[in-house]
Amino acid sequence: MCKSCNSSFPGQLEHYILISPTRKTLESENPEIWIFYFQITTGHSHTREAVSPIPLFDRHREADFAMFSPSHWITLAVIAGVCFLLYTMRHPLAASPSRRRNFRILLAVLLLLCEAGLHVWYLSQSIWKASSSLPLELCGITLLLSAVMLLTRSRLLYSFLYFAGIGGAWIALLTPNLVYPFPHVRFLLFFIAHGAIIWASLYMTWVEGFRPSWRSIAFTMLILNLIAVLVYGANLLLGSNYMFLMHKPGTASVLDFFGPYPYYLLAEEGFALLIFVLMYGCFFALPGVMRRER
Repeated sequence: MCKSCNSSFPGQLEHYILISPTRKTLESENPEIWIFYFQITTGHSHTREAVSPIPLFDRHREADFAMFSPSHWITLAVIAGVCFLLYTMRHPLAASPSRRRNFRILLAVLLLLCEAGLHVWYLSQSIWKASSSLPLELCGITLLLSAVMLLTRSRLLYSFLYFAGIGGAWIALLTPNLVYPFPHVRFLLFFIAHGAIIWASLYMTWVEGFRPSWRSIAFTMLILNLIAVLVYGANLLLGSNYMFLMHKPGTASVLDFFGPYPYYLLAEEGFALLIFVLMYGCFFALPGVMRRER
């Protein structure tokens, strides 16, 4: 027993266990009682270092991610800045086949490392579950497909990922389904992965010269619905909620504006179609009309 513990600790400890059984409550309300509790249940030293894992990697957290907080805005600005840098470097990259190849490989590796890092974190925290850890969210699917697109230069994948990848990732970046704040590893993996999904399709557009068409929108909507059917079946088998097809996420999201289940799924379809039309109209159709009129 710790020498600093006094005889009143057992009674106090019993009160805290019965009334406030969580580690966070014990540790924050009376650190000495938490040390005593940790010592009698584990037999380890009472030092704070012994009971607290690396805070940037631990699944326990002292605070939650806050949407549109300074760290959120700064991260969005960094991602947008990389987009701008990619645009300014489009001609030097396009001029060299070796630079294009190396950049595609580097970006594909970054995407895959983000996905691998997420699974390493799940396993290290002993929380990997088929019902929540598989890459069956839309952005998990577009991440893997973006890596394949970069490595194969697939125009078919590009016609889908320009809309589903960029559109889905930007919505996720604006309203993240995330609870870990900066600089937790989950925060970093989330924003790097979603930013890289966007950079992949922008690279194929600005450097490789790929272009979507109006038919690409119809193709994207068709593939999205086919994916949704398959993921819905997986949800039924696994008891999961991938792509939020069974209920809304627990954090704030754009789905909060689309009504209750299942009506928000239909509203989501219309919203996605609107975003895709705007993405094509503003960046391809309208500029094309303006060039022809000159």
